Amino acid sequence: MPTFLGVDIGGTASRWALVDENSAVIARGTTDGATGHAFNPIERERLLATLSTIAEAVREFSPVSACLGITGLGQGAHDPVRNMVTALLGIEPPAIQLGDDMELAFRATFAPGTGHLISAGTGSIGLHLTTEGKLIRVGGRGLLIDDAGSGTWIALKALDQLYRRIDETGDPADAAILATELYAEMGGEGWDHSRSFVYGSDRGRIGTLAQAVARAATKGDVIATDILARAVVELARLASALIARTGPLPVAFIGGIITLHPSIKPALEKALPHAVVSFPQIDAAAHAAQWARQNSQETETSQ
Repeated sequence: MPTFLGVDIGGTASRWALVDENSAVIARGTTDGATGHAFNPIERERLLATLSTIAEAVREFSPVSACLGITGLGQGAHDPVRNMVTALLGIEPPAIQLGDDMELAFRATFAPGTGHLISAGTGSIGLHLTTEGKLIRVGGRGLLIDDAGSGTWIALKALDQLYRRIDETGDPADAAILATELYAEMGGEGWDHSRSFVYGSDRGRIGTLAQAVARAATKGDVIATDILARAVVELARLASALIARTGPLPVAFIGGIITLHPSIKPALEKALPHAVVSFPQIDAAAHAAQWARQNSQETETSQ
């Protein structure tokens, strides 16, 4: 029985699923994250390692087609990534569909033209897909430019606030709880540990510090609480921008930041009082696998 592979690759983690010709999910798994920045040698190697792990996991199933949503994948990287998939899995290039993870997530949440999707994980981005198939994006420009409201943004804002206090007073001052949580996550106190963690990490690992910020907020740290509130403002801004450009459609928020702290969901609803707001749990990898199955069947029919 033929099988069809769906892959959702994010900056922090990647998920895959296999379906059979009857649409049943027969296997799934997770592995390390990567990006579609094939123009960067380091990121290219990360992607190759992730795809190699997935290929090994699904080899016994011999998928005949695949659909992959990869964060940061631009049109210029399609050919080299498609070649990777062909080399690793033996799937012919015409049977490989590629796109970025946000388009995949949108299609798993809304039909084209029916909603706005905001994703807040390692990075942050808003997306609307028109009925004509045009992608309208807001945000999502990466750590060096913005990604406001994302896990990495939260982490870096927290470190900035902590070290400003240390600069001014010699100790964490009113960010003491935040300092304790951040230091624990980074494996030690002081600038040496912080510097090694931040400058020796990719954005996904830096983004894990958002968990420390959330723990500090739960314990009453005012600085951490304020950073999470500012993250909500930034994510709501993405939604407002899409509404202003394409109309007052329902807004769905997804990603790990949405469940990072109990305050975030109600604050997003309050920030968008005139919008229908939801927080769906989507299975993008399984949706991609179904898309691969549909594409394969349509190809067979056309032949």
